[in-house]
Amino acid sequence: MFNKHLPVPDRLSRSAKAHPQGVALSWFKDHAVEPIAQMRNIASILEAYGTSTEMIWTERPGYIVYEGAFQIAAEPFADTPT
Repeated sequence: MFNKHLPVPDRLSRSAKAHPQGVALSWFKDHAVEPIAQMRNIASILEAYGTSTEMIWTERPGYIVYEGAFQIAAEPFADTPT
């Protein structure tokens, strides 16, 4: 579902090397109401089967390497929650 409605980031690293290691974390923007609701549904299913989940948010996600309408990917700062 997410792949159908959200673009896949074209990069996950600030590195310009040929095969950089993907180190970025993906975050939903606060106005991504529908994708966040879907993630909450997935979290409910996981928790029903004994896998705990936690929603985290930050105003400092890190060095942004990708930005779309509803999401970003960022290499985290040292103090970015993960």
